[in-house]
Amino acid sequence: MWVFLAFISAFFLGFYDVAKKQSLKDNAVLSVLFLNTIFCTAIFLPFIIISNINPQLLKGTFFDAGLNIGFKSLEYISPIKAHIAVVIKSCIVLSSWIMGYFALKHLPLTLAGPINATRPVLVLVGAIFLFNEKLNIIQWSGVAVALFSLFLLSLSGKKEGIDFKSNKWIYCLFGAVIMGAVSGLYDKFIMKFLPPMFVQSWFNIYQVFIMGILVLLMRKHGGKLKWRWSIPLISLFVSIADFAYFYCLSNPDALIAVVSMVRRGSVIVSFTAGVLLFKDKNIKSKAIDLVFVLLGLILLCWGSLV
Repeated sequence: MWVFLAFISAFFLGFYDVAKKQSLKDNAVLSVLFLNTIFCTAIFLPFIIISNINPQLLKGTFFDAGLNIGFKSLEYISPIKAHIAVVIKSCIVLSSWIMGYFALKHLPLTLAGPINATRPVLVLVGAIFLFNEKLNIIQWSGVAVALFSLFLLSLSGKKEGIDFKSNKWIYCLFGAVIMGAVSGLYDKFIMKFLPPMFVQSWFNIYQVFIMGILVLLMRKHGGKLKWRWSIPLISLFVSIADFAYFYCLSNPDALIAVVSMVRRGSVIVSFTAGVLLFKDKNIKSKAIDLVFVLLGLILLCWGSLV
């Protein structure tokens, strides 16, 4: 079941990237991200309210997951500690999103997607140190192929005038990848003692407050905002993807390294959109690079299952 949920998450993550790319066109990054956090909160706020007014309405459903922790202590963790844990997650995710949004706005989707898909390599390395997971020869092969794919992507980027050594948006993208990997490892940790629905709902609420403060502080650099229907779609797609993801990680048998790899399969959706919708260039070379990215992911996944 947890593998199926990981694939569902990957599918909607692909459309999430497409919606982001479309929404960021000629729009201010922070404004789009702020709206994203508002819409995500609007999706889950009703469940928080219902769970505290009449919990029986959600009992026995996927949404019955300890949402009233804010008002009633669980026997294994206090509400204050639970909310602190979610606030930390909100900060980690937002740091990744901010850098990722800026990078995606200025880089081709067919380049940004494959680079972001190498995130499982960092997750796997982190899992070695934090969760005592060990690499076998197949997994090491996957790491090597993934690193080689980054080298190929750097060559493809040069053909479009994007130098990995000096382009600030590439640095932003790698920063987003690193913080995304940190978020994945942190998720595996907090899913051991927090209900999935609680984490997803409250971390969206905290993101609204954090982004609201950031937008106020940076309002002089806010820039323009042109409404597109792809903006609320960002929130819808990421909410579905995260919903499946959190429930996936709540399964004690779920392997964070495998889940992270499966989710990066979203690059197939985003790469296809980059070709068909955004008319990205140098497709043949990038397609070869993508094959190596996917090969690395397959080896990592295979090595984690044997």
